[in-house]
Amino acid sequence: MLDSLSPVEDFTANERRALAPYFTNVDRPVFALRNLPEVVKGALFARYSRSAKSVRRLFLDEFHEAVASGASETVGVERAERLYERVFGDYGDDSVAQLGGAHIACEGVSNILTKVLERGRLMAYLEQSTRYVPYTDRPGGRWKYIVPTELEGHPLQVRYRETLDDAFATYAQWFEQAQEHYRRKHPRTDGDSEAVYRAAIRAKALDTLRGLLPAATRSNVGIFGSGQAFEALLLRLRAHPLAESRECAGQILTELRKLIPAFLTRVDRRDRGVRWSEYLAATRRNSEAETSRILAGLEPEPREEVTLADFDPEGEVKVVAAILYQSSRLPEEQLISVARGMNVDDRVALLKAYVGNRANRRHRPGRAFERTDYCFDLLSDYGAFRDLQRHRLLTIEWQRLSTDHGYTEPAAIEEIGAADDWQRVMDRTRALYDKWSAEMPTTAQYCVPMAYRLRYRMQMNAREAMHVIELRTAPQGHPAYRRVCQRMHTLIAEQAGHRALAEAMSYADHTSVELERLGAERANERRRQAAAPD
Repeated sequence: MLDSLSPVEDFTANERRALAPYFTNVDRPVFALRNLPEVVKGALFARYSRSAKSVRRLFLDEFHEAVASGASETVGVERAERLYERVFGDYGDDSVAQLGGAHIACEGVSNILTKVLERGRLMAYLEQSTRYVPYTDRPGGRWKYIVPTELEGHPLQVRYRETLDDAFATYAQWFEQAQEHYRRKHPRTDGDSEAVYRAAIRAKALDTLRGLLPAATRSNVGIFGSGQAFEALLLRLRAHPLAESRECAGQILTELRKLIPAFLTRVDRRDRGVRWSEYLAATRRNSEAETSRILAGLEPEPREEVTLADFDPEGEVKVVAAILYQSSRLPEEQLISVARGMNVDDRVALLKAYVGNRANRRHRPGRAFERTDYCFDLLSDYGAFRDLQRHRLLTIEWQRLSTDHGYTEPAAIEEIGAADDWQRVMDRTRALYDKWSAEMPTTAQYCVPMAYRLRYRMQMNAREAMHVIELRTAPQGHPAYRRVCQRMHTLIAEQAGHRALAEAMSYADHTSVELERLGAERANERRRQAAAPD
């Protein structure tokens, strides 16, 4: 047992009483901290690395009196902050900023800003979904989109409002008719409750119409991260060319300083964070200037929606070598030579043993699948990009949103009679974008509807590809990103020739689904019924 291998420090009865409110146990080697400010938790762990004492002993010796005194959290936090100042100053140990975190809500931000907020890998995000939230209401008499600060007093401001009002009004106008279309096309069966059927129909209508919504559409984002992750986010936001991003950075910093001030002391220091953000902004500007010079006069060549731009022809060989590596004593180079010499049947047998019997898509093989990767160049509608961008463990880069690559139009738009309105919205926003982008190309992104295509690059190893492809081809997924990920799976098998790796992605779903959310809503209802008391 773990307890027998890890002797636990003895505490007196008084010490046990002092520890009890702040630790989940006082007599075992594994425990959690509770009822303490984040900065105090972090400070305790920071002391861990430079003390022979246990964390509970450190708490008793250095923090308990301050935390338990009449000043309570204030004194404890002040002590923790002084510790962080010393650690940062004397040792430059950034890792201690990983030891405390916070939750932040950013409400009513544009869809452009959500992508900036969600760029960091080591944070957790939840974002309001266009699939479940209809944008048909007008709180305060205004549609839910932002007017960027850059447009204040600008000659295009009135035109911007008129164009986006038209886009939202068109979306709202067709919402009920789209639902009626799908009700006629997919009548409710006796086996489905009205609630299940209604939710599936509504999601389908919202999926169909979301292309009308501009990138300025407001959304809510919940973020959880460590102090270090928030510092990186704030530096990035403060360096961003959009005023909305910089304004949001200021508000986030104000709120975080009420919770974890010690983690963020460098963000707005002239010689630290300010200089860092200036560096990020300068490198972006200079890179864009050099890119414009080098690529002047070149036009984009035609490409498919999904292109496998780069892969390792020996990818499967290297994955096989990586599987052998963890169970052998041989060096990497020798194992690659062994893997090259193996026949196909032996390679497949080893891969099957490593992948095992996957009972569901969450059962994924280990890190050997990270030994090879794929680079996909994509040109999908902005709506699909919004969903795929949230996969943070891969490398994703995207170009500026524009109207240059045309737009998509779901077949149902023609079927319900909305094609003329759809085209009018696309044409009006393109005309506005063309005029606006000549002066402010970055800010002009706000007016572009989600139906317009965006070019982006996704680079991922085979393990992450398994996760992305299996998740995003699930029957309940939006048809736009399902199509993208189905094509990724096919290209891994056929173009890269990694058929065994593609076969291991056994939950990749290539079926055609008419009413995507129906199966998921049925499953939700079954879970609700099973959880209901008798």
